[in-house]
Amino acid sequence: MGRMPGMPPRTPQSDELGALAVEDRFVRSLPADADCTNQPRQVRGAAYSWVEPTPVRAPELVAASREVAEDLGLTEAACATPAFAEVFAGNRLLPGMQAHAMCYGGHQFGHWAGQLGDGRAINLGEVRDRAGVLQMLQLKGAGPTPYSRSADGLAVLRSSVREFLCSEAMHHLGVPTTRALSLVLTGEDVLRDMFYDGRPDYEPGAVVCRVAPSFLRFGSYELPAATAQLELLKTLVDYTLREHFTALHPASGAPDRDAHVAWFREVCRRTAALIVHWQRVGFVHGVMNTDNLSILGLTIDYGPYGWLEGYDETWTPNTTDAQHRRYRFGTQGRVAQWNLAQLGSALVPLVGDAAPLQEALDDYGRDYETQWLAMMRRKLGLSRDDGAEDAALIDALRVLLGSVETDMTLWFRRLADVPASFGTGDAAADDRAIAGMADADYAELPAEARAQRVAWLQRYAARVRAEGGEDAARAVRMHAVNPLYVLRNYLAQVAIDRAAGGDFTRVREQLDVLRRPYDEQPGRDEFAEKRPEWARHRPGCSTLSCSS
Repeated sequence: MGRMPGMPPRTPQSDELGALAVEDRFVRSLPADADCTNQPRQVRGAAYSWVEPTPVRAPELVAASREVAEDLGLTEAACATPAFAEVFAGNRLLPGMQAHAMCYGGHQFGHWAGQLGDGRAINLGEVRDRAGVLQMLQLKGAGPTPYSRSADGLAVLRSSVREFLCSEAMHHLGVPTTRALSLVLTGEDVLRDMFYDGRPDYEPGAVVCRVAPSFLRFGSYELPAATAQLELLKTLVDYTLREHFTALHPASGAPDRDAHVAWFREVCRRTAALIVHWQRVGFVHGVMNTDNLSILGLTIDYGPYGWLEGYDETWTPNTTDAQHRRYRFGTQGRVAQWNLAQLGSALVPLVGDAAPLQEALDDYGRDYETQWLAMMRRKLGLSRDDGAEDAALIDALRVLLGSVETDMTLWFRRLADVPASFGTGDAAADDRAIAGMADADYAELPAEARAQRVAWLQRYAARVRAEGGEDAARAVRMHAVNPLYVLRNYLAQVAIDRAAGGDFTRVREQLDVLRRPYDEQPGRDEFAEKRPEWARHRPGCSTLSCSS
């Protein structure tokens, strides 16, 4: 197929990765920016702009996800070739690749930011996975685009390691997410002010290849609505239904009002399910702007994220959010609903009536609460719904965990070892159970806190006994939803530090550990320990900035 009208020439092609048969459904279906110059500007009437990656000096593969590669038909040998590093650093394009950056807007920290777009992400094209589903390949950190504003469009090694590892960690945790195929060093130095303190420094540059059926996000629809480009909005929504929500697309004819409402309701449902997953594993996104929420209900854009270590519902990993804590752990469900409200407002011109969209949004709130309670029962190993009693038990647990510095991940793993007979008269057994949970605490429990924990465990054990379940079966259920291994920020920082020194083995080992987050992995205890004291306030180990 020839180049699209107005598309810039491609870079040299390679036939060494022939398993990647690139298609162009997205660019063929949606309008392109007529201006092909790569300079910052306001774009109208287009869903994307043509732009090619910036060539780099010395591409070097740090790591590749074998699962993603296999799903795309690539062997480990193919991933180890120089051609692979060249393509996924942005130096070369494969046949069929039509590189482009997407146009979208968004609300950031509650305020409309106008046009944003892919400022440092460049889409290469779509390829089919083993199930026949089209997957978009996207390079993050491959150079400037028309949406980069005053930035350089590049990424550094530290943020790229975090994005690569977390994308795959979330997948193996069972959390809907974009994936990561590869992490490639560029051989270039990138200037960054990590702390926003006026002391920038050069860091190694890197590129991550992200993979998802689509990188459309809420802001993709907000921008045309906000700028009265209603024809573009309808074209984009209809494309989304046709390609990604096929069950909602009418068998004949264009989607109508009912289809648009049904689609919004489905987006609400998927978003609720996603946030419940985040809460289950203690993940905090850190920057839940509307341009960072996927229309497919995937976790997208891994910036200043983190996992709860000491259980604290007010915690946010984002230093930019430190004052107002808009995106703290405990509000992620409500923030998602607010973001959905902005998406719903953008759809009113298509639907013609806000009422059915508001009804779907109200259902989100009820759906989220129902899913959240069901998830918490699973974390506790409970197989029966006891309604208000369970809600009270869970509320008491949240207070208990928040009263002292207790590691969320380890606490739920240790809870599986507490016998249903707890509190029935065997004081020695009770003491052993309490002692077994001590490694989840960051300090020795005061007497009052210990008494509160004992009281809650007695209540919990009585609830377990009322179900009549066996301890072993309950432990199996709990271990299936409560991970032992998560990508704690300090663990990611250790991998980053070693990679910056040219040692990539820790990145690869961490990736391997995260492939089985629910399983005991003998010899890998260091990856399942609570945050050490040296990491409490060290940069990169606790909170992070929005700097790349």
